[in-house]
Amino acid sequence: MLAAVMDYFSSCWGPRSRAGHRGKGSDAAGRQEGLLWYKDAGQLATGEFSMAVVQANQLLEDQSQVESGSLSLADPGPQGTFVGVYDGHGGPETSRFINDHLFNHLMKFATEHKCISVDVIRKAFQATEEGFLSLVSREWALKPQIASVGSCCLVGVICSGTLYVANLGDSRAVLGRLVKATGEVLAMQLSSEHNACYEEVRQELQSAHPDDPQIVVLKHNVWRVKGLIQISRSIGDVYLKRPEFNREPLHSKFRLRETFQKPILSSDPQITEHRIQPNDQFVIFASDGLWEHLSNQEAVDLVQNSPRNV
Repeated sequence: MLAAVMDYFSSCWGPRSRAGHRGKGSDAAGRQEGLLWYKDAGQLATGEFSMAVVQANQLLEDQSQVESGSLSLADPGPQGTFVGVYDGHGGPETSRFINDHLFNHLMKFATEHKCISVDVIRKAFQATEEGFLSLVSREWALKPQIASVGSCCLVGVICSGTLYVANLGDSRAVLGRLVKATGEVLAMQLSSEHNACYEEVRQELQSAHPDDPQIVVLKHNVWRVKGLIQISRSIGDVYLKRPEFNREPLHSKFRLRETFQKPILSSDPQITEHRIQPNDQFVIFASDGLWEHLSNQEAVDLVQNSPRNV
């Protein structure tokens, strides 16, 4: 489970600063307690953030990062803050690849377009997906299981008073907004999950694959795409995007009986724009490990009541 909280009530712009989590003992600014890694408060100019990682097993498959400063290679370029939560599955390779490349692609395209936009973010996701596909192609012969490794990808970009949220998979971004009349801070969800447990996701898959009655299968009371995976969008998971990687020597549990003509999973992110309002207090970016245990409002209450201890 990964979680990052951005407090953007005050300005977050300033010189480039970077924080992230890469496993045990990798960031001296954070603290490690067993399988829990956390950073109570980090500074981004006059803004703050906190991060926490609860490791599900001894092999950490997840990554996260926070970047602040110029969002392009130009000097000066657009200033802003970038947050990424990458919930890996099947291995650590995809989330690590995203952590190493997505932000760099974003800066490259922001430089070319001289701004941050939905199109720039979409291009950065596409370039990251294509880069990982190239990695799979190179390593397939000696390491075929890399075709079954993937990652959810949740990104927030704050620039010029606008928060862009881009999502693949079942992580979630939730805003805490102050209601001045009552003093309450209410939860506002900024992203949608791409998980087959939702009827609209199953309908989307069935519409995209009308000739495949087994595109979603109820298995052990859980809806899964092709009976294998719950999410419908990701980076990686090449075995469900390119048929040439869904064959031996890939492990038999990942191989489909029939070939497919077009990608089963998508790498196209859902992107929303939110104009930051004076009453917006903070935003929580977290993987499904958090949202399985807390409602949106419970998470917002936790941050609001313990802002330095998340």
